[in-house]
Amino acid sequence: MEIHRYERAWLAASLVLIVLFIGTVAYGALGPSVAMVDAEGGTVDPAALDDHPRFSDPGVYQTGEDEYAAYVIARRFAFQPGSTDPIRVPEGSTVTFYITSPDVVHGFSLAGTNVNTMVLPGQVTKVTVDFEETGEYGVVCHEYCGEAHHEMAGTLVVVPSGEFDLPEERDVSGGGS
Repeated sequence: MEIHRYERAWLAASLVLIVLFIGTVAYGALGPSVAMVDAEGGTVDPAALDDHPRFSDPGVYQTGEDEYAAYVIARRFAFQPGSTDPIRVPEGSTVTFYITSPDVVHGFSLAGTNVNTMVLPGQVTKVTVDFEETGEYGVVCHEYCGEAHHEMAGTLVVVPSGEFDLPEERDVSGGGS
Protein backbone atom coordinates (compact mmCIF):
# COMPACT_ATOMS: atom_id res chain seq x y z
CA MET A 1 0.00 0.00 0.00
CA GLU A 2 1.38 3.32 -1.04
CA ILE A 3 0.79 6.51 0.94
CA HIS A 4 0.86 9.66 -1.11
CA ARG A 5 3.54 12.18 -0.10
CA TYR A 6 0.94 14.84 0.81
CA GLU A 7 -0.86 12.33 3.03
CA ARG A 8 2.48 11.56 4.73
CA ALA A 9 3.09 15.28 5.27
CA TRP A 10 -0.36 15.79 6.81
CA LEU A 11 0.06 12.67 8.95
CA ALA A 12 3.43 13.91 10.22
CA ALA A 13 2.06 17.41 10.89
CA SER A 14 -0.90 15.91 12.80
CA LEU A 15 1.39 13.78 14.95
CA VAL A 16 3.60 16.80 15.72
CA LEU A 17 0.52 18.81 16.74
CA ILE A 18 -0.70 16.01 19.00
CA VAL A 19 2.70 15.84 20.72
CA LEU A 20 2.72 19.64 21.13
CA PHE A 21 -0.80 19.62 22.62
CA ILE A 22 0.13 16.89 25.10
CA GLY A 23 3.32 18.80 26.01
CA THR A 24 1.35 22.02 26.54
CA VAL A 25 -1.18 20.31 28.80
CA ALA A 26 1.58 18.57 30.78
CA TYR A 27 3.47 21.85 31.24
CA GLY A 28 0.28 23.64 32.31
CA ALA A 29 -0.45 20.95 34.88
CA LEU A 30 3.08 20.50 36.21
CA GLY A 31 4.84 23.77 35.34
CA PRO A 32 6.12 26.47 37.68
CA SER A 33 3.77 28.30 40.05
CA VAL A 34 1.05 25.71 39.68
CA ALA A 35 0.17 23.76 42.79
CA MET A 36 -2.85 21.82 43.86
CA VAL A 37 -4.57 22.38 47.19
CA ASP A 38 -2.78 20.02 49.54
CA ALA A 39 -2.73 19.12 53.21
CA GLU A 40 0.07 21.60 54.05
CA GLY A 41 -2.39 24.01 55.70
CA GLY A 42 -3.99 21.26 57.76
CA THR A 43 -7.63 20.57 58.43
CA VAL A 44 -10.30 21.97 60.74
CA ASP A 45 -13.78 20.93 61.76
CA PRO A 46 -15.93 23.15 59.53
CA ALA A 47 -18.78 23.00 62.04
CA ALA A 48 -16.55 24.19 64.91
CA LEU A 49 -14.67 27.19 63.50
CA ASP A 50 -15.86 29.23 66.49
CA ASP A 51 -13.72 26.97 68.70
CA HIS A 52 -10.54 27.28 66.60
CA PRO A 53 -7.81 29.51 68.13
CA ARG A 54 -7.44 31.61 64.93
CA PHE A 55 -10.57 31.04 62.84
CA SER A 56 -12.77 32.02 65.81
CA ASP A 57 -11.32 35.53 65.38
CA PRO A 58 -10.24 35.69 61.72
CA GLY A 59 -7.91 38.48 60.70
CA VAL A 60 -4.26 39.38 60.38
CA TYR A 61 -1.70 38.25 62.97
CA GLN A 62 1.98 39.18 63.08
CA THR A 63 4.23 36.12 63.13
CA GLY A 64 7.66 37.71 62.69
CA GLU A 65 9.41 40.82 61.47
CA ASP A 66 7.48 41.84 58.33
CA GLU A 67 5.71 38.47 58.38
CA TYR A 68 2.00 38.04 58.93
CA ALA A 69 -0.62 35.32 58.91
CA ALA A 70 -4.08 36.19 57.61
CA TYR A 71 -6.89 33.85 58.66
CA VAL A 72 -9.87 34.15 56.32
CA ILE A 73 -13.21 32.33 56.30
CA ALA A 74 -15.01 32.06 52.96
CA ARG A 75 -18.69 31.50 53.60
CA ARG A 76 -21.85 32.06 51.65
CA PHE A 77 -21.60 34.85 50.37
CA ALA A 78 -18.78 36.79 51.99
CA PHE A 79 -15.16 36.69 53.06
CA GLN A 80 -14.51 37.24 56.75
CA PRO A 81 -12.57 39.54 56.90
CA GLY A 82 -12.61 41.06 53.46
CA SER A 83 -16.20 41.70 52.47
CA THR A 84 -17.50 44.12 55.10
CA ASP A 85 -14.11 45.09 56.56
CA PRO A 86 -11.10 44.98 54.23
CA ILE A 87 -8.12 42.79 55.01
CA ARG A 88 -5.34 45.26 55.90
CA VAL A 89 -1.63 44.39 55.61
CA PRO A 90 1.50 46.60 55.64
CA GLU A 91 3.62 47.25 52.59
CA GLY A 92 6.91 45.36 52.44
CA SER A 93 5.39 42.36 54.20
CA THR A 94 5.08 38.67 53.51
CA VAL A 95 1.58 37.42 54.24
CA THR A 96 0.61 33.78 54.54
CA PHE A 97 -3.12 33.29 54.05
CA TYR A 98 -4.91 30.45 55.81
CA ILE A 99 -8.35 30.12 54.26
CA THR A 100 -11.17 27.70 54.98
CA SER A 101 -14.90 27.34 54.49
CA PRO A 102 -17.61 26.10 56.84
CA ASP A 103 -20.20 25.41 54.13
CA VAL A 104 -19.38 24.79 50.44
CA VAL A 105 -16.48 24.99 48.01
CA HIS A 106 -15.41 28.58 47.34
CA GLY A 107 -12.60 30.27 45.47
CA PHE A 108 -10.09 32.82 46.73
CA SER A 109 -8.50 35.03 44.11
CA LEU A 110 -6.54 38.24 44.72
CA ALA A 111 -6.85 40.32 41.56
CA GLY A 112 -3.48 41.56 40.38
CA THR A 113 -1.50 38.76 42.06
CA ASN A 114 -0.88 35.10 41.29
CA VAL A 115 -3.16 33.99 44.15
CA ASN A 116 -5.99 31.88 42.81
CA THR A 117 -7.00 28.86 44.85
CA MET A 118 -9.91 26.68 45.86
CA VAL A 119 -11.24 26.78 49.40
CA LEU A 120 -12.67 23.47 50.60
CA PRO A 121 -14.81 22.95 53.71
CA GLY A 122 -12.61 21.64 56.52
CA GLN A 123 -9.41 21.99 54.50
CA VAL A 124 -7.11 24.91 55.31
CA THR A 125 -5.65 26.37 52.13
CA LYS A 126 -2.24 27.99 52.67
CA VAL A 127 -0.93 30.64 50.24
CA THR A 128 1.98 33.07 50.74
CA VAL A 129 2.26 36.46 49.02
CA ASP A 130 4.76 39.34 49.19
CA PHE A 131 3.23 42.83 49.15
CA GLU A 132 5.98 45.30 48.23
CA GLU A 133 3.93 48.44 47.63
CA THR A 134 0.70 50.04 48.77
CA GLY A 135 -2.48 49.41 46.85
CA GLU A 136 -5.89 47.83 46.85
CA TYR A 137 -6.65 44.34 45.60
CA GLY A 138 -10.00 42.80 44.89
CA VAL A 139 -10.81 39.48 46.54
CA VAL A 140 -13.22 37.37 44.53
CA CYS A 141 -14.77 33.93 44.73
CA HIS A 142 -14.25 32.10 41.44
CA GLU A 143 -16.05 28.86 42.33
CA TYR A 144 -19.83 28.85 42.00
CA CYS A 145 -21.11 28.65 45.58
CA GLY A 146 -24.81 29.43 45.28
CA GLU A 147 -27.38 31.93 44.10
CA ALA A 148 -25.52 35.04 45.42
CA HIS A 149 -22.09 33.91 44.22
CA HIS A 150 -21.82 36.92 41.92
CA GLU A 151 -21.94 39.21 44.98
CA MET A 152 -19.17 37.41 46.88
CA ALA A 153 -16.27 39.85 46.78
CA GLY A 154 -14.00 41.69 49.16
CA THR A 155 -10.98 43.93 49.41
CA LEU A 156 -7.39 43.65 50.58
CA VAL A 157 -5.64 46.95 51.28
CA VAL A 158 -1.86 47.27 51.51
CA VAL A 159 -1.18 50.32 53.68
CA PRO A 160 2.08 52.16 54.39
CA SER A 161 3.92 50.34 57.17
CA GLY A 162 3.80 53.44 59.39
CA GLU A 163 -0.01 53.42 59.26
CA PHE A 164 -0.42 49.74 60.07
CA ASP A 165 -1.28 48.74 63.64
CA LEU A 166 -2.44 45.44 65.05
CA PRO A 167 -4.32 45.09 68.30
CA GLU A 168 -1.96 43.78 71.01
CA GLU A 169 -3.70 40.42 71.18
CA ARG A 170 -3.06 39.92 67.44
CA ASP A 171 0.73 40.18 67.73
CA VAL A 172 2.12 36.65 67.92
CA SER A 173 5.68 37.53 66.87
CA GLY A 174 8.03 34.64 67.14
CA GLY A 175 5.13 32.22 67.17
CA GLY A 176 3.85 30.09 64.37
CA SER A 177 0.47 29.96 62.78
